[in-house]
Amino acid sequence: MTETAQRDAAPGTILVIDDDETNRYILTSWLTRAGHTVLGAADGAEGLDLLESAGRTLPEVAVIDVQLPDMTGFEVCERIKADPRTAYLPVVHVSAVAVHTEDHTEGLSRGADAYLDQPIDPNEFLATVTAALRYARARRRAEHLTLRLTTLNRATLDVYRAVGFHSFSAAATGGAASLMSGPATAVFLSPQGLPVHSHAAGPDAAPVSMPARAELLDQLVSPALGGGTGVDVVPMPAGRWKALLPLDPIEGDVVLVVARTKRNRPPVCVAVPAAAARTTDERELLQQLVSASALALEALRTYNEEHALALALQRTFLPDRLPDAPGTALAVRYLPASDHAEIGGDFYEALQTPAGLLLAIGDVAGHSLVAATVMGEIRHALRAYALEGHPPHHVLERLDALLAHTRPGLTVTLCLVLVEPDGSRLHIANAGHIPPLLLGPDGSAAYLPEHGPLLGLRLPHPPTHVHPTAPGARLVLITDGLVEVRNQDLDDSLAEFLDAAVSGPRELEALCDFLLRSFGEDKEDDIALLALHLGEGWTSA
Repeated sequence: MTETAQRDAAPGTILVIDDDETNRYILTSWLTRAGHTVLGAADGAEGLDLLESAGRTLPEVAVIDVQLPDMTGFEVCERIKADPRTAYLPVVHVSAVAVHTEDHTEGLSRGADAYLDQPIDPNEFLATVTAALRYARARRRAEHLTLRLTTLNRATLDVYRAVGFHSFSAAATGGAASLMSGPATAVFLSPQGLPVHSHAAGPDAAPVSMPARAELLDQLVSPALGGGTGVDVVPMPAGRWKALLPLDPIEGDVVLVVARTKRNRPPVCVAVPAAAARTTDERELLQQLVSASALALEALRTYNEEHALALALQRTFLPDRLPDAPGTALAVRYLPASDHAEIGGDFYEALQTPAGLLLAIGDVAGHSLVAATVMGEIRHALRAYALEGHPPHHVLERLDALLAHTRPGLTVTLCLVLVEPDGSRLHIANAGHIPPLLLGPDGSAAYLPEHGPLLGLRLPHPPTHVHPTAPGARLVLITDGLVEVRNQDLDDSLAEFLDAAVSGPRELEALCDFLLRSFGEDKEDDIALLALHLGEGWTSA
């Protein structure tokens, strides 16, 4: 007999309802000698009261005489089955009077699980009670397993969709606590290489994280997986557990599950009280959750590594310094998208050309390493064409032809602003980008909206538009990541941005910081901002 079958057939608590004291004594004696605990009642009302007062420790089987002084056993059975607390309590009817086929039919039809006629053979009676116990316990176990599988599914989804290490840590630790209906502790290495000890006091408690010793993970995993991969279960006595994690709230022996997806990669370790994971089913469920957590953390770690590499590559495509243009001040801000977003293709440029200071800001469509690579290609080609002395709109035409030839189907927005050497005029060629914002020294402000088509469409580009300026004027160039807001019209966002720029600080660096604080929080896109200030006393370069 398996361990589960033995548990299912083990003695339990039995409720016996019989008004005949002799019969009740005989049934109780048989059950007691078989190891069962017996609760006795002389009528239906007393038996129902016993069930009502039993709280959560309900009897596991009810043996009910059919002929009772206050109600029939059939009625008692129906009331038991109608109560959600006792609906699954097996009922065994016994009777020395109602022994006909129609009596059996009525009793079973009204909810009884078995029906025995008196006189009863004691072995048949005990076998019937044992069968009822096996059925009830197997049903409860199946229902409990179903609930736990539902919890496992929800916890697994939570760890897989976690964005960032903090949410992963909470999902893994809280998921284990919910799955095992008790406290849970997890230890893992963050993508930044920091050991973390996380604990949830119970299914409904918010997990709490704290730093852990650097060698703790190796100490936990060495008795199980060593340097290998897979998942393993390690029973650990209380003394050993407290020696490793003296501040952990779990008391007593624990069951530790360790999982690793790749050799020489950090594992995921989850521990629960030993009493919460006694059975094979319980341990297998916990293993599945820890395995899923290890896969999710490895994916998160890999993504962070790739994202950091992509960001480093992206930054190599951007200027490492701004030119020192006499009579002007330049300021730039560049913020990559949030850690969980793909890198984009926002870029900027500022360089001295034979015709004057050229400013550029642009955005490659899409978010991927390809977008960042194209951004680098466009920026370097831009520098080459501009240094050859081509006017801004001719630079756009050449970039358009290059993009259509090398990256068909891809589009880029790009705004070029050429500042004449004496600072008196701006030459603007805009290929579908956010218009530059000109802030006059007198407090006026206006976007310079003239523009042509996006790059990559092979459409004609209009000649450069020329705008006069005055000493003290400021020019702000941005990418759409700074002003785009979901479910808000872009024109409204641009109007708010203009108002903020007018009311913001006059000093260029302070203005850039102010605009980023006002518009750049929690954005899902890269942000580039390039600002120019024409000196008050500038008359010639």
